[in-house]
Amino acid sequence: MGGGHPIVIQSMTNTDTRDVAATVTQIRKLAEAGCEIVRVAVPDIEAAEAIRRIKAEIDIPLVADIHFDYRLALAAVENGADKLRINPGNIGGESRVREVAEAAKANGLPIRVGVNGGSLEKDILQKNNGVTASGLAESALRNVAMLERHGFENIVVSVKATNVPLMLDAHKILAERLPYPIHIGLTEAGTPVNGAIRSAAGLGAILSLGIGDTLRVSLSGDPVAEIFAAREILSAMGLRRFGVTVIACPTCGRTDIDVAGIATRLEIRLASITTPITVAVMGCAVNGPGEAREADIGVAGGRGSAVIFRKGEVIKHVPEDELEEAVFAEVMRL
Repeated sequence: MGGGHPIVIQSMTNTDTRDVAATVTQIRKLAEAGCEIVRVAVPDIEAAEAIRRIKAEIDIPLVADIHFDYRLALAAVENGADKLRINPGNIGGESRVREVAEAAKANGLPIRVGVNGGSLEKDILQKNNGVTASGLAESALRNVAMLERHGFENIVVSVKATNVPLMLDAHKILAERLPYPIHIGLTEAGTPVNGAIRSAAGLGAILSLGIGDTLRVSLSGDPVAEIFAAREILSAMGLRRFGVTVIACPTCGRTDIDVAGIATRLEIRLASITTPITVAVMGCAVNGPGEAREADIGVAGGRGSAVIFRKGEVIKHVPEDELEEAVFAEVMRL
């Protein structure tokens, strides 16, 4: 990640890491949805040791999420983790940080310095009268410097909070001060709908500044939803394209077809296609082909019939009850 490579999508399992079968099953579902890096919680030595068995059954890099106990980080390295996520400030002192850095360096692992608004150092909180953008950045810079003092520079940095403007300001500071890849995300973003909206606002603003090398959309519930949200955000920002994107008009009084139903069914039918294609479902032929002229394939409904268009040009008329099959056929031709 970084250095001009495409922005990497990641997520985190919510299974018990010690339950290898459940964790592997969830990781495979995440990978199938488009997850490119996965993180697992490592609360104890049993979880650290489970990493070896999990790694043997998955095909994407695995990050060990460590808090408080440096020995868990060492065990995760020993058991084949591809990366560590730690907060050096709570891992047990600088001598412990040195041990973790040395183990990671010897095994070629990067370390993500993860700073969270809910766990800032007390002196930083007191100095700033709470969580601030400058305080988040200061904590990240302090912890990065700790790793650098021990000759470790294979670093990824993240600062996370829930407040979008605060996050934006913190990332501006980091981007100016650090040469390392930046992982972006809002912590505790929320439920799949509201959390995705909040994340889209925050991550979109950060990405628009050219900041961000990897991201996670943190949502409550099934983490697979995080991958779909991340893909949509990156697609909307024009940074990556993933398979078929179905767009649809908001409908109005001219609409004579079930726009929402057709769009939803096409999304499901076309989900397995990996070729970047945009499909438009428009409610009427008055504005449809013109408004969606950038779509690779589109359909605009009328009373009892519909037009199929390609890049804004009408290519055929079809009966209403055949429009979904007609769109599907055109997509498959592409």
